[in-house]
Formats: sequence, structure tokens, C-alpha cells
Amino acid sequence: MLGIHVATAKGLQHAADAGALAELPAGAVWIDLLNPTPDDEALVERWLEIDVPSREEMREIEVSSRLYQEDGALYMTVVSLLNADTVNPTLTDVTFILVGPMLVTVRYAEPRPLALYLQRAPKIGPACQHADFVLLGLIEAFIDRVADVLEHAGMDADRVGDDVFVQERKKPMKTDDFKEILARIARIGDVTSKARESLVTISRLLTFLSTGPGSVKLSKDVKIHMKTAVRDANQLADHATYLASKTEFLLDATMGLINIEQTNIIKIFSVAAAAMMPPTLIASIYGMNFHFMPELNEWWGYPAVLAVMVLSALAPFLYFKRKGWL
Repeated sequence: MLGIHVATAKGLQHAADAGALAELPAGAVWIDLLNPTPDDEALVERWLEIDVPSREEMREIEVSSRLYQEDGALYMTVVSLLNADTVNPTLTDVTFILVGPMLVTVRYAEPRPLALYLQRAPKIGPACQHADFVLLGLIEAFIDRVADVLEHAGMDADRVGDDVFVQERKKPMKTDDFKEILARIARIGDVTSKARESLVTISRLLTFLSTGPGSVKLSKDVKIHMKTAVRDANQLADHATYLASKTEFLLDATMGLINIEQTNIIKIFSVAAAAMMPPTLIASIYGMNFHFMPELNEWWGYPAVLAVMVLSALAPFLYFKRKGWL
């Protein structure tokens, strides 16, 4: 889908039926390619005389393949979080092409930062007539989204910590409880690592853009805001590192609790086996086939043996209880 946004006095205005246009509208600042068809790519390439990267080229992990200059245009690819609020967060590639007074975005998904920016675009002011201003606004939207994701991940980590360490329950945690906690920890770790990966690509883009390669010249206001964006991205990367360490600690603590619960189970079996040893010994003695056993001929023999067996089992149990082993 081809979307063209034209600068107005109030903000960006979406051009209707962009795919049917033969020429680029006057005042166009931003061309958004969402799941572009070959015809869409050919049209943009004809308008701007650039080469729109394919999806496979956008997925290259080398920095030289994500940040480069070609024919006076800057090609910058970042990864953005997708479905961060679900149990299966993913990453998607977004390419920014800054060519003269025009910005082109190429994407094959709909990240929330772009959707939020599109909602604000009609009211962002007259500065939207500059492509570098629109680019920086989009980057800031990505940074804000990562900040929100990390904030929610931090709150989730705090709740997991309360469930692991602040246990007001009298009964021990069950297997299903541990499975749920481990799943929550895994999700926090997954979304944190993906957020950090996104921040790394954003920081690289800002560093690359701040050097002003080629003929691209950034306005003074954009450079000032870019320094703030770089600082925010670096601080968020540090926070993501802290959350990763906290997640690892929660995982180790949970595994330690699982080991403790397993040890308690083994201890109960060990105590039960020790408590049953004396009754088993008595039962074994009276199970011997000796002819002369005087108690067998007495009426009180059977209840007496039962009473001795109960007392012999009760005595170790009380001893272990007193020692605090149960």
C-alpha cells in the first residue's frame, strides 16, 4: 500500500488515492510503503530516482547493510517491537530513506509507533514540511514505545518478585504455580531482549544520521532534538540491561525455590522411611517361624505388639518434629 503525506500549515495530510497518482503531489514530504507491491516500488523509484530495498535486503544484520548512503540518499533500517503486549512479541524491520526533502519508509508490518505518529501527524505543526523533522518524530515515537514496553516489563518483574519472595500462603507452591512464574519470567526476558535489540539499531541510526553523511543537511532544531533522542536511547538501553539482570535473578531464585520444594519432598520420604523402620523390625521379628514365642499364646500378645509398633513409629516422628526437620 502506498501512502503519501503532504505538509500543511497544521501538519501532515494524507493524500487520497495515492496509488493512482501519476506524479508526486506538490508539498509531499513522506511516502509510506506498507507491504509494497512491485508497482508501488517502481512508482517511488521513478519519482525519486532511488532503489527501494527488498524485504530480504532489509533483514541483513550487517551494519553496512542497514546504514549506508547511495546516490545521495541515506538508507537506515531499524527493528521495531511488534505485539509487545502479547505472549509472543516479535521484531519487524522498518527502513527509512532520506533523499533530499523527502522521507520514504518501507515496512511489512504495522508497528504501534507508526500508527500513533500517523494519528498525531495532522497536528504536528508547520515544521512537518521538513523530512528530517518527520524522521526524527518517527524515531522518537519508536523510543517512546520501547520506554512504555520496558516500563510494563519492569512492573511485571516486580509482581513476579512479590509472588516469589512475599509468600503469605501456608501451603507450598504447586507445580502449576512454578510453571506460571517461569512462563512470566520467560516473557519478561524475551520482551526485554527484543527491546534492547531495537534500541541498539535506533542508537546506530541516530549516530549515523548525526554525522551528516553525504549531501543530507539537518536543521539546527533537529540536531538539538537528536541529542536528546540519543541520550534517551542510551538510558533506555541501560535500563533494559538492568531488567535483564533482574530477570536472570528472578529465574535463579525461582529455580532455587523449586530445588527447595524438591528437597522437602525427599526429606518427607526420608523421615517417613526412618519412622517406619522400628515397626517394620518388630513386624519382621514376629513374622519369623519360631516354635517357641510365649507372647503368641497370650491374649494380650496381639494388642501389645500393635501398641509397641505404634509407639516405635511415633517416637521418631516426635523427635524429628522437635528438631525442626518436619
